Amino acid sequence: IFVLIRAIIVRALFILVALTGVWRVTWVKKDLTYWFLTFLLLPLVLEMIITLRNRKGKDYKWFSPAIFLFMVSIIPSIWVLELHQQNKDSEPPCKRLDSLENIRLLVDQNITIVNKMLTSVCSNDWILALHQILLILLIVGKWLLPLGGGVTRDELSQLLLIFVGTAADILEFTSETLLDIKESSPQLVHIILAVWTWSMLQFPLHLAGQCAELRSEGLQDESLWHKHSTDIWSIVEVLFIQDGPFLVVRLTVMIYYEVFHQMLVFFAIKNFLVIILNLYRLFVLCQDFRLSRGRTVHSGADL
Repeated sequence: IFVLIRAIIVRALFILVALTGVWRVTWVKKDLTYWFLTFLLLPLVLEMIITLRNRKGKDYKWFSPAIFLFMVSIIPSIWVLELHQQNKDSEPPCKRLDSLENIRLLVDQNITIVNKMLTSVCSNDWILALHQILLILLIVGKWLLPLGGGVTRDELSQLLLIFVGTAADILEFTSETLLDIKESSPQLVHIILAVWTWSMLQFPLHLAGQCAELRSEGLQDESLWHKHSTDIWSIVEVLFIQDGPFLVVRLTVMIYYEVFHQMLVFFAIKNFLVIILNLYRLFVLCQDFRLSRGRTVHSGADL
């Protein structure tokens, strides 16, 4: 029963946040047709029914459909809000959430009018809050979802620690980079959002655990992949899913659009160092594997 309750609570939170995003879109765009975005919640509801019925609420081994479908339901709303914010000429007076005093004043003035309180918050703060809630809920949801077969608690704890750092990098990338370019290039806004969406695909996957299991099953296979599959997959994620694309976008902003400031340079250098260190890690793994195979062959020849 406890497993079922956890599975239901996590998915209920997913649905609530996705509905909040759709409501914000309809209010900002002043168009009720955007409520059709709620149809994106149907696969999540169907997945919940199937998982509760067939798997007693337990998640799957190497992939979390609940987290993936939650992303499918909320990311389009964030896209619409981001694009609307970039194309908006001006913003009416609003309440910023950049200090405790402003938050307290907002609550005191609207304590009995929840709708007015929500709609009076600035658009940028709304978008940032959705980004933050999305990332936090992905991590908490991954933690609370009942474990599927093949994933140990130790692997899950390591994965969650990695996700915390990953989420911080992703949030900084979207908020700071979009702020840098402002209205200078609508095309680059689409590219940044596409790279952000691509980087979010790390959260429903647990391929490192899959690689470790395949490695344990293939004990007779002495290939580099089977010996170091987890490390290699982590390097692939860095190069092609997160730091690699982030570095390309930041270099484009600095070189082509001539946007240059201290924090942008710092994070570009950070991405570059992470990429170089991971390539060095891959080189070390290859060298160690080659030396170990050489020693094995030499020992076999002596025998």
